[in-house]
Amino acid sequence: MDGSIAPDGATADTWTVAGRTFRSRLIVGTGRYKDLEETGRAIEASGAEIVTVAVRRVNLSDSGAPMLQDYVDPKKYTYLPNTAGCFTAKDAVRTLRLAREAGGWNLVKLEVLGPPPLLYPDMHGTFEAAEALINDGFEVMVYCADDPIAAKRLQEMGCVAIMPLGAPIGSGLGLQNPAMLSMIMEHVTVPFLVDAGVGTASDAAIAMELGCDAVLLNSAIAHARDPILMARAMKAAVEAGRLAYRAGRMPRRMGADPSSPLTGLIR
Repeated sequence: MDGSIAPDGATADTWTVAGRTFRSRLIVGTGRYKDLEETGRAIEASGAEIVTVAVRRVNLSDSGAPMLQDYVDPKKYTYLPNTAGCFTAKDAVRTLRLAREAGGWNLVKLEVLGPPPLLYPDMHGTFEAAEALINDGFEVMVYCADDPIAAKRLQEMGCVAIMPLGAPIGSGLGLQNPAMLSMIMEHVTVPFLVDAGVGTASDAAIAMELGCDAVLLNSAIAHARDPILMARAMKAAVEAGRLAYRAGRMPRRMGADPSSPLTGLIR
């Protein structure tokens, strides 16, 4: 936990990635909504400060069509270009180089995916793309498999954040292997985020209770029956999960432990 001082004098529970400090520990995507107006409203309700942008799918440059910037102010939010839809290292690297030329973005999210229907991280392609991007001066937040060896290697290569999946992209299945995520966290010193698989607020809270620095999600809000209300729920869940982690949960035990003493009872 980073301990900066808030305006009211209290210690702020912030986190830092690549030298940038944030209060919100929820990162949200900008795709899959019914329109850009709903996108903007949901992001505002989420309290997020970072938004991911699929540069191959979102209009960032054609002023003749609705542009994301008109609804999600890049002066208010940190744009995090990502490589959604890239299935090779070559495509991922080219996509992010084009994004940097277009918007000057240097902090990026890398994902190289295997083929449908699983869209599982292609780790061979991920290593290849990460190396090329880091050598090119990018600050790479990397989506990866829940593999402690791969995560450690990506950190050693110079990735600024490690982001293993909780479950397959868009599945909404929740965290399928929390034990492995906890093991990875023990060996990673850069920011650690759960990315993909979150379906509802309790999933986000569990991720934060494990000790994750932040949670990244998109479909869980965009595909909800009421995206704005779900965005509020995710904001609250991330905050509650973080507070619970900081507080330290009571130990688990087999059997009961009465909350009132059994001695000194009034007869």
